[in-house]
Amino acid sequence: MTPPELKLSIRTPAPVSALAFGKGNHLVIGADDGSLRLYNLPETKVYKAVRGLGSDVSSIAWMHSPGTEIGNIWVAAGQKVILLFGLDTPTMIQDASHSLVSLNNIIGPDDVFNEIDISANEKLLAFSCDSGLVGIIDLSTRQVTKMRTLHTNICGAVRFIPNRPSEILSAGYDSALLHFDITQGSILSRLDIAGIPPSSGISLSPPFIHSIAFSENGTVAASTADGRVWVGGGGDKLITPKKKRSRKWEGLREDEGKWISVAEGPLVSVDFADSESFLTCTLLGSLSRYNASVGSTETGIVWSRDVKELKKANCMQSNRTYIVVGGFSNGGKGLAEVYGA
Repeated sequence: MTPPELKLSIRTPAPVSALAFGKGNHLVIGADDGSLRLYNLPETKVYKAVRGLGSDVSSIAWMHSPGTEIGNIWVAAGQKVILLFGLDTPTMIQDASHSLVSLNNIIGPDDVFNEIDISANEKLLAFSCDSGLVGIIDLSTRQVTKMRTLHTNICGAVRFIPNRPSEILSAGYDSALLHFDITQGSILSRLDIAGIPPSSGISLSPPFIHSIAFSENGTVAASTADGRVWVGGGGDKLITPKKKRSRKWEGLREDEGKWISVAEGPLVSVDFADSESFLTCTLLGSLSRYNASVGSTETGIVWSRDVKELKKANCMQSNRTYIVVGGFSNGGKGLAEVYGA
């Protein structure tokens, strides 16, 4: 398989901080200036926009509401705001006053939202925070449930586990993956990641966890600041007749996972390309694709390539057609590079 080619370059006034694909090839780009832009790839014309959110956009979660053509998006931006915007409205440019829902006073005044994720049935929203807090919001009642155990450092990532509606996984700068039962707010399992011993006097970055992703089958991939990816296959739903489906997800079992060394620097994002392979992106914009098979003893690299103009990558998202890497170029201007076959 050959590396994908650069198809499009989308430029924004401020650095790109968040990306999210919706139905088809609809893409929302969030930026450090509190703005959002909706595109319908491969078109580079802005389809809809939101501006003036007052803080950088840290995460976007798409909600495919019945009766809508494009859908709605939840947005995490700053300390106290999670906003729901309707993208089917005829209004071309929206601001905070156009939000359908605004949820405030969920976290403390000194805390910040990082990542949000929507459950498969679109009834729950999970969030992670700088304080290490992980929580759930019932979108019908607005009730907030906070997990009883906090990360001891920044919690940058949270995901609902596929086919496990009451279980989530979070990851943090404390180098821990925490697996929660959201109905009880308690930990079901955890994986604490140790750093790589330094060699030749070179000290690598600590194993902070920057990003987590799931395949549709329940395999997990977690990328670290020291250039590695943990691939856990213990939660894969494609079980053999001899292995019964476990009561809880078991993706953090070390005996059913493996480490893949990808780079010497931070991996800012990981995303599954399909059920059998995942993508990684480094801070400096090196893109790679790996086989996700846990049983293989090979590194499993499929291809690797560097981005063209990006000087720093902040985020990456993919769908069946495109891979998008967002960050900034020379001069600090925002840039999203779109790759495809």
